[in-house]
Amino acid sequence: MTDPTFPAASFAGMRLISEDAVAETSIRVAVDALEAALRDGLDPERETPRSRMSTQAGELLIMPAIRGGYSGCKLLSSTPDNTRRGLPLIQGVFVLFEGPGQRPAALIDGTALTNLRTPAVSALAVRHLLPGTTGDPLRLTVFGTGPQARAHVEAMLALHEISEVSLVGRISPRRDRLAARFDGTGVPVRVCDPGSSNEAVMRADVICCCTSASTPLFDGALVKDDAVVVAIGSHSPGRREVDDRLVARSRVVVESLANTRQEAGDIVIPLAAGVVREEDLCPLRDVVTGRTQLPGGGPRLFKGTGMPWQDLVVGVEIYRTHLAR
Repeated sequence: MTDPTFPAASFAGMRLISEDAVAETSIRVAVDALEAALRDGLDPERETPRSRMSTQAGELLIMPAIRGGYSGCKLLSSTPDNTRRGLPLIQGVFVLFEGPGQRPAALIDGTALTNLRTPAVSALAVRHLLPGTTGDPLRLTVFGTGPQARAHVEAMLALHEISEVSLVGRISPRRDRLAARFDGTGVPVRVCDPGSSNEAVMRADVICCCTSASTPLFDGALVKDDAVVVAIGSHSPGRREVDDRLVARSRVVVESLANTRQEAGDIVIPLAAGVVREEDLCPLRDVVTGRTQLPGGGPRLFKGTGMPWQDLVVGVEIYRTHLAR
C-alpha cells in the first residue's frame, strides 16, 4: 500500500541520467558554471565537507550540498579490490532535488558526474593559473591511464590549443588504448613509463596528476618555472603525487583551506614538515574572483580533492542540459 504522505506520483517526473546523457554537457559549460558560482559568492570554506564510512569492502562517501533552489547528495562506494574484478574503483549516484517542495528531480550516474566535475575544477584552475603571457600552444603531460587521465586530456584539448600530449603510465593495454583514443585529434601523443618521464615533465606547460599513487610521481625540481601542475589523484592525508621540492618552489592554490587540512596529503605532508606554511596557501576562490593576484617566479600548483558543492553545481548543469535536449 502506498504511503499517502509520500505518493508514488512524486517520482513521475524524475529523470534518470545515464553516462551517455551526462556526456551531453560540455566541459566548457561545467567550467563556466563553477566559475560563476565562485564569482556569485559561494564560499567553499563554509560548505559541508564530505563524510565517509568504512564498509567491509572499502568506504562509502557521502557528499551533500545546497545552492539556490537545488539540493543534492552524491553517494559513492570506493572498493580497492574492484580493480582485480574488472570493476571501477569508484561507483555511485547523485540525487538532485529542486524547488520549494524539494521534488526529487534527477538521479545522475555518479561516476560520470565525477568524471566531468573533476576535470572541470582542474580546468578552472588552469584557466586562472596559466601565465598571462602564454600565447603558444601548450605541451600537456598527464600521469595516469584511467578515467580521470582520459577526462583531463579531453578537457585540455577542448579548452586549449595543445601542441603535444605525453601520457605517463606503466606499459599496459590500457595505456595503449588511451593513447589510441586521441589518434584522430591531430595532436601528437607520446607514451612513456614512469621511470622515463623526466623529459615529459621538463617540457610540459601543464602537468595533470591523475593516479592513485601514494608517493611522488616525479622530481619537482624538473618542472618549468612557468608551468602549472594539477594534482587530483589523492584525497587521503597520507598519500601524495607531488614532492616537497615542487611544493617549496610553487605558488600553491587549493579548493579550500579546511578541506586541504583534512584530505590533501600533497599539502598536509609538506605542512607537517615545515616545507610550506598554511598562510602561503591560496584558495582557488580568491584567484578566480581576483581577490588575490599570484606573483610570478615559480610553478603554480593546484591541489584538488573534490567537494560536494562542485557536484551540485555541475549536476544542475547536467540536469538543465538533459531537459533542454
